[in-house]
Amino acid sequence: MRWKITLEYDGTGFCGWQRQNNGLSVQEALEDAIEKFSGEKVTTHVAGRTDAGVHARAQVAHADIAKDTNADIVRDAINYHLKPHRVAVLEVESVSEEFHARFSALARSYRYQIINRRAPPALLAEHAWHVSKPLTIEPMQEAANILIGHHDFSTFRASECQSNSPMKTLDMMNIKRDGELIIFETRARSFLYHQVRNMVGTLALVGTGQWNLDDLKTAFAARDRKAGGPTAPAHGLFFMSVEYPQIQ
Repeated sequence: MRWKITLEYDGTGFCGWQRQNNGLSVQEALEDAIEKFSGEKVTTHVAGRTDAGVHARAQVAHADIAKDTNADIVRDAINYHLKPHRVAVLEVESVSEEFHARFSALARSYRYQIINRRAPPALLAEHAWHVSKPLTIEPMQEAANILIGHHDFSTFRASECQSNSPMKTLDMMNIKRDGELIIFETRARSFLYHQVRNMVGTLALVGTGQWNLDDLKTAFAARDRKAGGPTAPAHGLFFMSVEYPQIQ
């Protein structure tokens, strides 16, 4: 049976989603929990691989499990064996063999959080980027609007990116303030490596007044990562959700 697994996790302390030799990954924790429950070594596939320190609210993975069971047992058994890791399976659904967590996805949504105040954060130290300089929302949103649509995003593409093309379609980039938090919400079918963090780091330059709209336009048109702003820290980023066709 192929199972669609929706999970949340705190990326603090993990080396990212993907199995690596230099530390514990979310994938390893999940696959080990499945093995303890089912007795099977499985390979999970995920909608969006996240880096070390990046969090997830509703990440989606899939796994094929031979054990005769049901969705509630799969969810509860995996959660039991995930302890004490800060990973939780929210929902499990049986899906057809045609479903693939990554390749069936229609869109992915991310959130980035900045805590904008002079004092450093204590409670949000691992869940928001601390920017002490005042940020102004309006010019940041104006700059973000320039990025909407189908473009060459090379200016926001990390050098390690393995995508075949820098062309992506950004569906949405909305910025709002909630008290001391500044929240970036963005959605696209897929993103380049570090694209969201690089966009946020660049937009923050606009928000502090170090850049204006023309600076942003010039950097974007350069199609060169060196022309862009800094990469925002990983710990402010959340994988929020992924959309699939109704028929799975």
